[in-house]
Amino acid sequence: MTERTRPGPVWSWRSVGLGLLPFADAATVQLPLSRLLRLSLFQVTVGMTAVLLIGTLNRVMIVELGIPASLVATMISLPLVFAPARMLVGYRSDTHRSVLGWRRVPYIWFGALLQFGGLAIMPFALLLLSGDSHGPPIVGEIGAAVAFLMAGAGLHTTQTAGLALATDLAPDSARPKVVALLCLTLLFGTVIAAVGFGILLAHFSELRLIQVVQGAAAATLVLNGVALWKQEKRDPDRWRELKPAATFAESWRAYAQTGRATRRLVAIGLGTVAFSMQDVLLEPYGGRILHLSVAATTTLTALLAAGGAAGLGLAARQLNQGADPYRVSGFGALAGLAAFACVLLAAPLAAPPLFAMGVALVGLGGGLFAHGTLTASMKMAQTDATGLALGAWGSVQALAAGVAIASGGLISDGVTRAALAGTLGPALESRAAGYDAVYLIELGLLLATMVALGPLVRPRGAGLESHPTPTYPALATGPFDATLSGGSDA
Repeated sequence: MTERTRPGPVWSWRSVGLGLLPFADAATVQLPLSRLLRLSLFQVTVGMTAVLLIGTLNRVMIVELGIPASLVATMISLPLVFAPARMLVGYRSDTHRSVLGWRRVPYIWFGALLQFGGLAIMPFALLLLSGDSHGPPIVGEIGAAVAFLMAGAGLHTTQTAGLALATDLAPDSARPKVVALLCLTLLFGTVIAAVGFGILLAHFSELRLIQVVQGAAAATLVLNGVALWKQEKRDPDRWRELKPAATFAESWRAYAQTGRATRRLVAIGLGTVAFSMQDVLLEPYGGRILHLSVAATTTLTALLAAGGAAGLGLAARQLNQGADPYRVSGFGALAGLAAFACVLLAAPLAAPPLFAMGVALVGLGGGLFAHGTLTASMKMAQTDATGLALGAWGSVQALAAGVAIASGGLISDGVTRAALAGTLGPALESRAAGYDAVYLIELGLLLATMVALGPLVRPRGAGLESHPTPTYPALATGPFDATLSGGSDA
């Protein structure tokens, strides 16, 4: 090796950097790291909007504004109404006819506009809803419903089309790490937004609420605009040569008959419910049952996030080495079994460290499961049906998470009341009974998830051909047979 070709200090430091940043090598010639990080900003806006709708405004509406909890629950559930439409959004972005030659960009942009519009009018609608005005209450209720619907529709539209665009741009070999990076960006946006909103609204006032929510609206528009800049290749002549696209019904039938799609969606739904029922219960469980301080229970969010990041990194490493995504998802469910066993045993053993370990394992298992199922959905998506496949994944995931969170709270409250009333017998007369019931249900659902995943797992030693590339007869003459690559003028 000559002096000119011998690796120097710069190359040594470069290799160290890639080792310490596990998602840095997700970059490719087609999708450089700077461009990939910029594209991932749409996930930051999704996380920020979700935290605002589900977390921050939930507490503000009930505590500071005095809005009835039943009405708050109704408003927060409204964004889920749009979740099933993610499949239609994905299909439309697959078959979109644009004079400018774009497919995904219009949907991401209009999703960003819906998010912006919903968040922009939301604080004023909430103030009217709280009765702090001279107008009729019905105006506030209608305004708040419209605001939550717009924000939810924008969130689902942006994420569906954004994930489809990332799939279009990334080569097959890099998709597992691209998925991990996008999931990590969503996690990062969620944590940063939760901390930031908490600090900004520490000294609450109605004016501060308006400033914070509308600031989030402006940030959503700016970040999505930056994420979209020069990402999707433009082909103005393509639309003139388009053949009639398959209808949504034809596309869905073709997708449902390929690669055991129904079983995959059932497994995604079961696993998502299993990992989501405890979302609103872990911190109250730590405080009421294990008697942890507020500071101690607050660290649970950090533990959950750290476990999730570790799960994403581990899944990315395994998938990059050729692991089967369904097998990775199964290991996530297995980690979930260990996690909820630790959480269940923490109370009778009076062991807060065991509880902390369980929370971290919940994050680890959830990260493995989410990464594996999303990667599997990407692998089973043909170029002209990427949006439909990812829309189906997002629809099932969003609906399952919403149902799980609501049912977890209802089951916990119902069982706790019955236990304290003595209905369940003296052995279960405890405040922990309701929480334990939810955790036991989650254990059962995780076992059901593993059963659903079993037939999908590629046998050890089998090649990639055991999961053949799907074909879509109804889409065989579809207009988009070539994967978009590279950027051009936006």
